[in-house]
Amino acid sequence: MTSPRKPSLGAIFFTIFLDLVGFGMVLPFLAEEARDTFHQTSLVGALLGAAYSLMGFFFIPVWGQLSDRVGRRPVLVASVAATAISNIGLGLALAYGTSVVWLFAMRIFAGIATANISTASAYIADVTKPEDRAKGMGLIGMAFGLGFILGPGFGGLLASVDINHRHGPLACFAAGSLSVINLAWVILGLPESLHKDKRASRPTSRSRLDFGAIKKTFADGMLGRAVVVNLVAVTAFANLDQTYRYFNKDEFAMTERETGVVFAMIGVAAAAVQGGLVRRLSGKVPDSAMLRWGIMLQVIAFSLTASAPSVGRWMLYVAGILLAAGNGLSQPSLASFVSKRAGETERGAIMGTNQSASSLGRVLGPAMGGWLYGSVFGTSSPFWAGAAGMLIALVFAWSLRDWDSTVSDQRTNTQAS
Repeated sequence: MTSPRKPSLGAIFFTIFLDLVGFGMVLPFLAEEARDTFHQTSLVGALLGAAYSLMGFFFIPVWGQLSDRVGRRPVLVASVAATAISNIGLGLALAYGTSVVWLFAMRIFAGIATANISTASAYIADVTKPEDRAKGMGLIGMAFGLGFILGPGFGGLLASVDINHRHGPLACFAAGSLSVINLAWVILGLPESLHKDKRASRPTSRSRLDFGAIKKTFADGMLGRAVVVNLVAVTAFANLDQTYRYFNKDEFAMTERETGVVFAMIGVAAAAVQGGLVRRLSGKVPDSAMLRWGIMLQVIAFSLTASAPSVGRWMLYVAGILLAAGNGLSQPSLASFVSKRAGETERGAIMGTNQSASSLGRVLGPAMGGWLYGSVFGTSSPFWAGAAGMLIALVFAWSLRDWDSTVSDQRTNTQAS
């Protein structure tokens, strides 16, 4: 039953925030546990992140398209409930599992469960005007930032409490509890944002990928290039997703708690940029310009991270702040850029395609980073690769130009007629 309450940015922000706190709690320890407790290689530990994102690559477009047809709220209810199950299952696998296969099984299920970011993005697009879209998308970034403040911080702290001589299960159980709280909020406090008369009338595709939406996205030159920028930038960024903990431990002898502190610091910077700076610049500075500045900052940040072992631990903090600032500018501005082009009845599907590109990048990035980290190229090589990838993304981003937001309205009117 649809809630009579009015949809708002605050309601969906709380949902995204709780989801991302739970996600961030596993970052300070999961890859390390796979490598050091389950006796796997650096590549196998990094592939846990790749497996998670691979499921997002397949299922994000599905949930986005489904939400266009049945509404945003039912999709969010189902995905948050599944997320609770996956977090608790991962805790049990870490505590009592005898094979890394169980860790992969739980991350695969979690990837399917949490493939709801396109639905959340579409919810924000539903309740914001085009000129305020970057502000709304900035809330997702702010939720990411706050999630990275509290999630890794709590995760690193709880990872120091062992269960069955394993590190991390307690953090996973805590993440599962947060998901249960989130489920209660979605059921009781999150109204539907997509009116029935604006829902897509075509049947939901049975394909795991909405090839029609992909074709439509790339038929538009600007949209196609924006998705390529997203894919390349996220692939470059994801080089550090799983290897960052290896890097901190092997080069600086940092504990899980200390790694969590670094992640938390990055989260503070990301939240400040996306919740403050982006909201102030939205409507005044073109989305494409914010995107380019954000990518340039990330080129610098990755280069500084790669140089940190020869400079000192303090460089990690400087690079982390720049990385957060750059990502905080680029991600919401890119999402806003794409959402303004999409019509109302196709927004979930097209944004699902864009988020699917993000998920593909999060598959390729950890796999590449894990391979590079354990290779002859050295422990800094994933971060040099990240800097190179951001340069490539910048080349594509330079051709993007903002257009009048009425384009999306015209597309919607054409479909309606």
